[in-house]
Amino acid sequence: MARLTMGGALPVLEPTTSDTGFGGWIVTVFNNDVNTYQEVIEILMRATGCPFEEAYIEAWEIDHLGLSVVHHGRQEECERVAAVIATIGIEVRVSEMD
Repeated sequence: MARLTMGGALPVLEPTTSDTGFGGWIVTVFNNDVNTYQEVIEILMRATGCPFEEAYIEAWEIDHLGLSVVHHGRQEECERVAAVIATIGIEVRVSEMD
């Protein structure tokens, strides 16, 4: 978790040691002209266990922004999630966070 502190007029997020506890890897899904919103939402819910609302927001980001980071965790977990998502033919990438 990050700690919220006031620095001047705007709040500033300062990382704490627990911020790195999730594994440091991300799953990114990229837009295509093939998959429907429904397909993407369903696979995101199945792969990550997220609720419909979160999957819908991520599908919207994929459609309107071209990509969305849909999961973060340990490398093995992210590779498992990406493999499930890839079953619908959409481009997905696992990468280490910078």
